[in-house]
Amino acid sequence: MNTAGTTPGTGPLLEIEDLRVTFGSPGPRGRGRVVRAVDGVSLQVGRGRTVGLVGESGSGKSTLGRAALRLVPVRSGRVSLDGRDLTALRGRALRQARRDMQMVFQDPYSSLDPSAVIGDSIAEPLREHEGLSRRDAERRVKELLDVVGLPAGHAGRYPSEFSGGQRQRVAIARAVALNPSLVVCDEAVSALDVSTQNQVINLLEDLRARFELSYLFIAHDLAVVRHIAHEVAVMYLGHVVETGPTDRVYDSPAHPYTQALLSAIPASHPRRAGTGTRMLLSGDLPDPADPPPGCAFATRCPYAMDVCREAPPATTPVDGGGEVACHLQTSGPTLAGRTLDAAGVRAERDGSPDVVPAAVRDAP
Repeated sequence: MNTAGTTPGTGPLLEIEDLRVTFGSPGPRGRGRVVRAVDGVSLQVGRGRTVGLVGESGSGKSTLGRAALRLVPVRSGRVSLDGRDLTALRGRALRQARRDMQMVFQDPYSSLDPSAVIGDSIAEPLREHEGLSRRDAERRVKELLDVVGLPAGHAGRYPSEFSGGQRQRVAIARAVALNPSLVVCDEAVSALDVSTQNQVINLLEDLRARFELSYLFIAHDLAVVRHIAHEVAVMYLGHVVETGPTDRVYDSPAHPYTQALLSAIPASHPRRAGTGTRMLLSGDLPDPADPPPGCAFATRCPYAMDVCREAPPATTPVDGGGEVACHLQTSGPTLAGRTLDAAGVRAERDGSPDVVPAAVRDAP
């Protein structure tokens, strides 16, 4: 699926093509357990853009982010960064490419060495990749701390002496130390309180504009993603089921799973609670080692038809931008690129999740 949003006249910075990542072993006679964590995903991130990657826990978001940076083995497919095929790089060439791609993890405390002062943690990539002297590295560390809003004097403190938000600022400073072009943020604000989340999100936005960064922003909080992302990709059981410009996806979702995720966003004001539509899903994610045939979402989708349980859906362009993989676009009540709301395919009000629109219920 294409979610490039690139600057005119340039190609996307990050290109992921038909990527597959598996864990486990086939075992004797093929009876082992193999989990298809990422199953044929294609995605693009434009230069200076932020793509939000959303989905439930276990959908494959973090694995996709790690695979894009070559932190987990890739079974098949291709990952390109600024035209370089990362999946073909080995040894020194891969190490050099890592300068241009960094990651900010969910828990900053576990990603920082508790026995090292933060100045040394931030300076480590500078010394390893740029060969800076201790004096030059210390000067650069002070500059980076200032960039992320921390006093230069904090360089001599240990991670345990900081709050969660401050530790995440340290992790961000380390991530941008080498002036990368791509930063993968893996649930980078989910462990923070709301006010601190806003501060870190604003910092990430400032750094994107200042250093011309591109972000793959992985999160389960859709309200946060709407604030920071230019485009959104929705993952379910290892597949990207919908992509598109953020406003289009949030205002007019084209996939039932996207509709369900958006309906679960808490109301911004108590008076608005219960006034919107909710799509309550039954059951949990299927076993990724034994996925259902056809559409992976068919076991939980209130609009599922026979074809959904028999064959995987093809991708279809959506009015307003992006793509969707859903049989509602091609079979039964053909939507032909229209969104669910535009076609009158809506979830029922709170308390009636099992009522399916007639257009879908009566489909052959």
